[in-house]
Amino acid sequence: MLQDKSILVTGATGSFGLRFIKILLEKYSNIKKIVIFSRDEYKQYQIKQKYPAQKYPQLKFILGDVRDLERLKVAFEEIDIVIHAAALKQVDTAEENPLEFIKTNIMGAENIIQAAKYCQVKKVIALSSDKSVKPVSLYGATKLCADKLFIQANYEQNKSNTIFSLVRYGNVIGSRGSVIPLFLDKKNDNILPVTQLDMTRFSVPMGMESDAVLYALAHTQGGEIFIPKAPSYSIQNLIQAIQPTAQVQIIGLRNGERLHEELINEIEMPFTYENDLYYVIANTPKLQNYFEINLEYKKVVNQFCYSSQNNPYQLSVSEIQKQIEDFLK
Repeated sequence: MLQDKSILVTGATGSFGLRFIKILLEKYSNIKKIVIFSRDEYKQYQIKQKYPAQKYPQLKFILGDVRDLERLKVAFEEIDIVIHAAALKQVDTAEENPLEFIKTNIMGAENIIQAAKYCQVKKVIALSSDKSVKPVSLYGATKLCADKLFIQANYEQNKSNTIFSLVRYGNVIGSRGSVIPLFLDKKNDNILPVTQLDMTRFSVPMGMESDAVLYALAHTQGGEIFIPKAPSYSIQNLIQAIQPTAQVQIIGLRNGERLHEELINEIEMPFTYENDLYYVIANTPKLQNYFEINLEYKKVVNQFCYSSQNNPYQLSVSEIQKQIEDFLK
């Protein structure tokens, strides 16, 4: 699938990008070129120190911003696959700076689409978020708009036949801004700030999101949303896993924050299929026909809603501790 292909990752100096590039370098030695596209000069410098050009000649670096369409057109020349991970992501920051999030997350997504078509990129996989499902935050709303743009791009005039699809997942364990690093930092204080004790979250093990992107690349027909089946945890179990004797300080929900997260809602349920590892939302009759006859998948049951609260796979205290151990290695 990736042999002799040129791959570009936007936002490649972020948490996902760093993990994804590491997997590509370790497992796919036959890739022609991996382009790291981001606006962070210092982080690109750090990656160059970690992966020196003499040993990793397939790595290329381009400074740029997804807000700049002309720069994207230059970067996408002779690129086969684009993984779009660039985004502004902090929920509370979005509420205070809405226009900046709109420029990057929505207009940036449209720029990716136009540049990919212009340069005849074969496939684009964009990263979605659980926050885009019935959004209550500005960040979630921008991601929902981006999702709609990428899905619709398959059905607009597209002489290059570029395929666009999405991978949607929840919090990756230990990612920036998530609760686990915060609790680990506060552990020795013996006081843990908690929004609400009945909160739940998805917990995507490190590497699962990269596997999902590779799965989407291999299986996309164009327009699907691929969702890896990930476990969830309760805040109470997380407290027990990190510091069971800590004093809990209830701080309440932040602006734009939810008690539970959803990855598939009841509106998407009639168009959702599954296999052992993934859910796939098929947004058009053509896609639905494809998955109906594909024996690998089956349609999900009626009244299905995939949320962190009703997820059948809830992490125990010991399982959370194991995930944290893996993260800290």
